[in-house]
Amino acid sequence: MFHAQSPADLPDLEQVRAMTGLQFMESIRDGRMSAPPIAKVLNYALDVVEDGRVVFRGTPGFEVTNPLGTVHGGWYGTLLDSCMACAVMTKIPAGATYTTLEYKINITRGIPLGTEIFAEGNVQHVGRSTGVASGEIRDAAGKLYATGSTTCIIMPLPKAG
Repeated sequence: MFHAQSPADLPDLEQVRAMTGLQFMESIRDGRMSAPPIAKVLNYALDVVEDGRVVFRGTPGFEVTNPLGTVHGGWYGTLLDSCMACAVMTKIPAGATYTTLEYKINITRGIPLGTEIFAEGNVQHVGRSTGVASGEIRDAAGKLYATGSTTCIIMPLPKAG
């Protein structure tokens, strides 16, 4: 998987317009299109893509801690926003896109630094204009660290240029 290093590395909108959301997410997972730069910055990657389900794998390091040395809530939020919204993306038709309208997270416990986690997003509903999904962050043993929910707006993909 490669990450966009500059705007020139981002996916071509005309190419994306011809793909369903599921095809788009699969192309990122398979390395045919670049992963978003934020994934590299926060040390997470797309791991599983299925119709209505997406899993990111990540490991928080010292660079994502708050002043007390624990994993910052923004790291949890970013991973949950990513997995939930990308799960919605898997249900979107060609020529459309989404953006998060709102999301909520509940952190149930701190993630120990260096612990590999899995952030899973699952769709509850996708219609013509909105998508709703839930998410969880767990470790390999299944221990729950956070839950979330999101509502996304679905809209036409803007014209290039």
